[in-house]
Amino acid sequence: MFLSVFDMFKVGVGPSSSHTMGPMVAGARFLELLRGSPFHPKGLKASLHGSLAFTGKGHATDRATILGLAGFLPDSYDHAKAEAVLADIAATGTVTPPGLPALTFRPETDLVFDYGHPLPGHANGMILMATDAQGDVILQETYYSIGGGFVLTDAEQTGAGKKAKAPSGVPYPFENAAGMLEMAEASGKSIAEMKRENELKFRSKAELDQGMARLWQVMNDCIDRGMATDGILPGGLKVRRRAKGIHEALLAERGRNLTAPHTINDWMSVYAMAVNEENAAGGQVVTAPTNGAAGVLPAVIRYWLDHVPGASQSKIGDFLLTAAAVGGIVKTNASISGAECGCQAEVGSAAAMAAAGLCAVMGGTVEQVENAAEIALEHHLGMTCDPVKGLVQVPCIERNGLGAIKAVSAASLALRGDGKHLVPLDAAIETMRQTGKDMHEKYKETSLGGLAVNVPNC
Repeated sequence: MFLSVFDMFKVGVGPSSSHTMGPMVAGARFLELLRGSPFHPKGLKASLHGSLAFTGKGHATDRATILGLAGFLPDSYDHAKAEAVLADIAATGTVTPPGLPALTFRPETDLVFDYGHPLPGHANGMILMATDAQGDVILQETYYSIGGGFVLTDAEQTGAGKKAKAPSGVPYPFENAAGMLEMAEASGKSIAEMKRENELKFRSKAELDQGMARLWQVMNDCIDRGMATDGILPGGLKVRRRAKGIHEALLAERGRNLTAPHTINDWMSVYAMAVNEENAAGGQVVTAPTNGAAGVLPAVIRYWLDHVPGASQSKIGDFLLTAAAVGGIVKTNASISGAECGCQAEVGSAAAMAAAGLCAVMGGTVEQVENAAEIALEHHLGMTCDPVKGLVQVPCIERNGLGAIKAVSAASLALRGDGKHLVPLDAAIETMRQTGKDMHEKYKETSLGGLAVNVPNC
C-alpha cells in the first residue's frame, strides 16, 4: 500500500491523533454512510471501547466523537465554531450534520464509555449507530482508530491482512528498508528523490510542493505559538506550560561565552515541548506521525534551520519526504499506535523519521540515512505509553524533547560512520512490533499502569 507524505503528516487538532482526530474522522465517515443509505434515521448513538474508553476523557475522545457526528473534520477544524456547536448540542440534545435532518443525540446518555473487553480488531474501537423513532438501531458500523489519524471500518481492518496487496503503481514501491536500499542502489537516487517520484504519480509538482510547504508552515507556527504562550494546561493535572519561560531564558543567555555546550539540547527540547504543549491544549498540530509525538520532527527541523550552518529552507521538502518514507515502512511493518505498541511506536517512530530526515539533508548517503533511523528507533524499544490521567501531558511533553535529542544524536552518529552497521532498520522495526505484541495492555495507552498509577492524579 502506498502511503503518501500527506498520510504520514496530517494537519489536525490536539490532543491525540488516535483518540481525537480518529474519532472525529470516524464520525464524518458514518455521516457519509448515512447520507447514502435508504434509512431515515431519527437519532444517533455511540460507544467507545478499549483505550478509547479508558483514556478517552483525557484525550477529548467524547468531544471529538460529538463533533465528528456534527460534521467537523480535523483538517478544517474551527475552535470557536466547535465550541458554539457543542453548546447547542448540549442545550438541544440534537445534532444537525450537513445533508441530513436534525438527529437526536444526547451525549450524557447516547455516548457510552464501555470499560469491558476491547473490540477484537484493535485497542482503539468505537461503534456508531443510527436509530429510528423508537430508538432501535437501523444502521451500525464499527470503526478502529489505528494511530496517526488513520481510521478503518471493521471490514477494512479484518480484511487488511487477508487480501493480496494491489500494486500501487508507483515507480519505487518499497515496503521495507531492504527494498528501499536496493532500489536506491539500482536507480542511483536518494530516498527523497524516489519518494518524490512516487508522490508525483498522484499529484502535480506544484501540489506536492505547496502541500509540503503548508505542512512545515503549520509545524513552525505551532512552535512559535507554544513558545509565546504560558499558563496552565487543561485537564486537571495543573501542568504549567514551560516552553515560553525556557525560550526566554535561552534568548537571554545567547551569546554568553560561559554558556555550556549541552545548552543546545535545551533548544531542541523547547521546540518540541512548545508543539506538545499546544497539542495538549487542543491546538492545531501536524501528526508526525501522531499527535502524541508531534513535537519531535518539527523540533529537529527547527534545530537544523536555526543552529546548523548551511541549512536551507529549500531542503525541507527532502527532509519531509525522507521522513515519510521511513514512517511508511514502520507503519506498514509494525505500528505507529501507542495503543498497539506503546510509546516506542509513537515517539520511537517519530525519532526514526526525524533522524532519517536530518541525516539526508546534511548530506548522508542512503545507507547512513537508514542507519540513522535504526539507531533512533533501537534506543526507544520497550518504551511504554502510560499517560497520567489519560492526558497527553505527563510524560508526553518532555518525552518529545528527549526524542528530538535522540534523533539528532542518531543522525550525527550515522554521519560519522560509513552506513555499515550490525542491526538493520527492518530488524529494529520487527523487534518493535514483537515487543509491542508482548507488552502488557496496561502499558499501552490505558493509564492502568506505569507513571499513570504511580503519580497522584489530582
